[in-house]
Amino acid sequence: MNKKSIKIAIDSPAGAGAGTQAKLISQYYNLFYLDTGKIYRLLAYYKLKNPKKFNLSFIRKKVKKIKLSELNNKKLLPNEIGFEASIISKNKKIRGLVDKIQKKYAYKPPKGFNGSCLDGRDITYNILPDADIKFFITANVKIRARRRYKELKLLNKNIKYPDVLKSIKKRDNNDYKRKISPLKRTSDSILINTTNLTINKCFNLIKKIINKKIKSTFKTI
Repeated sequence: MNKKSIKIAIDSPAGAGAGTQAKLISQYYNLFYLDTGKIYRLLAYYKLKNPKKFNLSFIRKKVKKIKLSELNNKKLLPNEIGFEASIISKNKKIRGLVDKIQKKYAYKPPKGFNGSCLDGRDITYNILPDADIKFFITANVKIRARRRYKELKLLNKNIKYPDVLKSIKKRDNNDYKRKISPLKRTSDSILINTTNLTINKCFNLIKKIINKKIKSTFKTI
């Protein structure tokens, strides 16, 4: 694609579709993709499974041994995992450990990739402040809850939409109002509202933005 590694940073609230778009972007441009929120979800999973062992020493050992394949486990999707993850992410010491992993993959992706694409809550200003392109992807809270409900319904037939909506609102409150690395849109982030966009229309919009940036900034092959 180009002779210089490209770095793309994406921030978004839960259920906005950032993960889907980040995967499409990464596949299309051959970028290494990291869903940073999944790291906190994995730690939340460990906490719920081993509450008595969950301390900084335990976390440090787990973080060092994290395998990327673990982040795709469907066990990390339930609402209780997501809510617990938003609580864990408020811890300054835990966040410091996780930040190191995120920055490692952001600036030194595995060989064979043209760069990196990370999505999360504080990527545009904390993990990749010098990203070549920054996006803030959002959508109406009810739409986001509806999307998450459909996703979770496949795992749990008894789940109810009102419960998912309530959970999403709690997540938003935690993400936007936490003191450490809160979710926010930076002045240099391009706003993408997916409320009325299909996955394909959203991707085509993002692709045009990225292609324009590549043509003006990078030496294409």
